[in-house]
Amino acid sequence: MIYLPKDLPTVEQLLANGLSVAEWYTLDEAIRMPSAKRILFLNIMPQKQVTELDIARTLAQGECDVCLLPMKIAGQTYKTTPQEYVERFYTDFEQFAPYYFDGLIITGAPVEQIPFEEVRYWRQLQQIMDWAVTHVHSTLYICWGAQAGLYHHYGVPKYGLPEKKFGIFLQTQIEKNTPLMQGIDNPFPMPHSRHTEIRKSDLLHCQSDLLLLAESESAGVSIIEGSKGHDVYITGHLEYEPYTLHNEYQRDLSKGLPIHMPVNYYVNDDTSQGVDFSWRNSAVSFYSNWVKYYCSTAL
Repeated sequence: MIYLPKDLPTVEQLLANGLSVAEWYTLDEAIRMPSAKRILFLNIMPQKQVTELDIARTLAQGECDVCLLPMKIAGQTYKTTPQEYVERFYTDFEQFAPYYFDGLIITGAPVEQIPFEEVRYWRQLQQIMDWAVTHVHSTLYICWGAQAGLYHHYGVPKYGLPEKKFGIFLQTQIEKNTPLMQGIDNPFPMPHSRHTEIRKSDLLHCQSDLLLLAESESAGVSIIEGSKGHDVYITGHLEYEPYTLHNEYQRDLSKGLPIHMPVNYYVNDDTSQGVDFSWRNSAVSFYSNWVKYYCSTAL
């Protein structure tokens, strides 16, 4: 079961897919819900409805009940999501700050080619990441969010790529005994869509407790665990629904941006034959494991 804000459009979409969904009516009800893992959701992707559906759909298929609390950075305006939508369904971080939570998800953002310090909300994001150390049992950082978290907490830099890393790439598990990777094939597929990367050599030289869990020969570092699961970093997008990459591909083509067809994605590399949703089981297992084994109020 997943609990979502009342009247959030994602509710109807998940119900139509046969998933168990309930609604919470007030923020106080959600914050104090004893029957579900309370997961904050800092969605800084431009098309917020798409990302929240991807995340909620994946979490709803897990073993644990989850109460998802959409969170926003105060004072930000958006071009591709109506401001009234954000104001209605997302709550400023400051209202959550006095409380403790089982988990926090920080998404990617379309700012990866900008230096971290030049991102307009960087200081506010730093404040949230620092707060999470003492108020959240486990934080999951995704794509640019993973790069931002590794840079802020450990000083790990990011590097530009000669072309967009775009498609489905096989990942090899490095650490097979961690609870996070239970039930996941080895190797396993993962979607990637990014212009920058982090490098294994920087992780190895980092004086920290970072643990590399999975990597790809062609896509590089993919899953990292820090502080014994208190922070988890994933450079790809296991949460993507089948056609998210397709929609990104069509968007970039329509804008005349340099983009190649996502690799290992379309059946027979033919856009007319649909996509191979090869990462579905890995996505459900990964998110279910994170919630079940890493998210707890025992701070």
